[in-house]
Amino acid sequence: MTVHTRPVGARPTRGLWAAAGPLLTAAGVSAVTVGLYFRDPHVHGSWGLCPLYAATGIYCPACGGLRGVNDAVHGHFAAAVSSNALLVPFAVWALWAWGAWLAGAFGRRIAGPPMSRAWLIGAGIVTVAFTVARNLPGSPLAP
Repeated sequence: MTVHTRPVGARPTRGLWAAAGPLLTAAGVSAVTVGLYFRDPHVHGSWGLCPLYAATGIYCPACGGLRGVNDAVHGHFAAAVSSNALLVPFAVWALWAWGAWLAGAFGRRIAGPPMSRAWLIGAGIVTVAFTVARNLPGSPLAP
């Protein structure tokens, strides 16, 4: 028995309507990035505080991410990596995933980023190791 998710003969939705999700996501990320360009997160408390750091004094894997984006949009890439070393690989992965999502909305297939179980477990291990390493006394990975 065949189960159809749309009427037989109907064309799948493609184009701008189907691309609403990736385009709205890009608009939201762009708005936050513009905000980070104009409002400096290097000023303590200007964007609030990391709840984990405020409660425990432990740097989470995302701590320094806002400062890193601010540094990157101002062209200070070494400072961006210094703020959060996971920022660059995460940004590349996220941009790749977004591009595959957008292409799919227009009916084009491009290879998306790795999403296998082994890859996700490996990324989780790297994130945990990074979090532990940045919380060691005197760590150069601390934001």
